[in-house]
Amino acid sequence: MLEIGERPWGKYYVLADEPNYKLKRIEVNPGQKLSYQYHHKRQEQWTIIEGDATIILDDKEIKLSYGESIFIPLGAKHRIMNLSEKPVVFIEVQTGTYFGEDDIVRLSDEYDRA
Repeated sequence: MLEIGERPWGKYYVLADEPNYKLKRIEVNPGQKLSYQYHHKRQEQWTIIEGDATIILDDKEIKLSYGESIFIPLGAKHRIMNLSEKPVVFIEVQTGTYFGEDDIVRLSDEYDRA
């Protein structure tokens, strides 16, 4: 494991961090959600590997279950929510020109993060 990040909504594991992509395993605890956000320098592909997720992509709600994927284009507003009573786990593949946590522009956050 290259990095483990604890967050109010769960945790993430960085599985690969290369110049042209970053790969994460992300766990979202029951009843939790990530911030509604977008990125200037990366796009993302999410694949659900456990649980049932609710995605908001540019204000549209999309339900995803095991084995289903969604593409998050560069600059698209997005969040993932776990509205169930079981964990949601997904694999995130980031592609673009920069993968730092400071490329997160939060529009709304339940945990008062900037």
